[in-house]
Amino acid sequence: MGNFKSGFVTVIGRTNVGKSSIINLLVGEKVSAITNKPQTTRKVIKGIINRENSQIIIIDTPGIHKPKSKLGTLMVNEAISSIPDVDVILYVIDSSDAKIDDNTLEKIKEANKPTILIINKIDLIDKIKLAEIINEYKKIYDFKAIIPVSVKQKKNIEEIIKEIENNINEGPAYYDIEEYTNQTLRDLVEETIREKALKLLQDEVPHGILVETSKIKTKKTRLNEKIFDIDSTIFCLRESHKGIIIGKQGSMLKKIGTFARQDLEKMLNCKVNLNLWVKVKEDWINTDSFVNKFKTKD
Repeated sequence: MGNFKSGFVTVIGRTNVGKSSIINLLVGEKVSAITNKPQTTRKVIKGIINRENSQIIIIDTPGIHKPKSKLGTLMVNEAISSIPDVDVILYVIDSSDAKIDDNTLEKIKEANKPTILIINKIDLIDKIKLAEIINEYKKIYDFKAIIPVSVKQKKNIEEIIKEIENNINEGPAYYDIEEYTNQTLRDLVEETIREKALKLLQDEVPHGILVETSKIKTKKTRLNEKIFDIDSTIFCLRESHKGIIIGKQGSMLKKIGTFARQDLEKMLNCKVNLNLWVKVKEDWINTDSFVNKFKTKD
């Protein structure tokens, strides 16, 4: 058995290039919300990949975009600020929209860390187009490796882990090998509910929602089985959004709750009783007390 290696890896790229999907595949568990809508990841989230000879702590960052609110500005700053503190950078681009993002590349060059370019969604392009993208990116930066992947086909995911292992040093396991994320149970609950809302709601509503959990308690059923009692509130920006989230006779809220509960029961391996409410909190995306909840805590 070789010497044990460990290291921190950040995953950066524009919104909607598939960063969260790649991380979930690498970790082998769901640690990050996935939807086809931009700006799904709001917090810096750590996933933990435990291998026989290594432990890789992988950081999912909010997608880089032009911010239009205090929350948007914080999200971009959190993504950029993760770059200098890691051992390896995974820079993810979408093969069907591979235009060069000079600002992000500038930050990568400044950090001067081993960087692996991940070209995602290669199932959407032909080999000639892929070769053109690879050549274009080779000219602008000396990447340690360029790995074309397809999350949809689960293609070349193992190659990413091997390449990360090639670029990290000997070190201890920072987390228990049973752990796969640093998120608290409250984080996982809130992210799960938000993901379901993002998937089910109309385009203008999702990015104005915030989920807060006020109660997580465990109790026993009459059959002595464990059950989680969870109370959560979905905050939205407008009264009209509240109506959409609740839906006709509560149908949309019920759907969000059902899908979230099913996911949580799988994660927690026990029954969950989930109570959801919807409240309007106008302009919370520019309110410091709300926005600061998304700041990275060590």
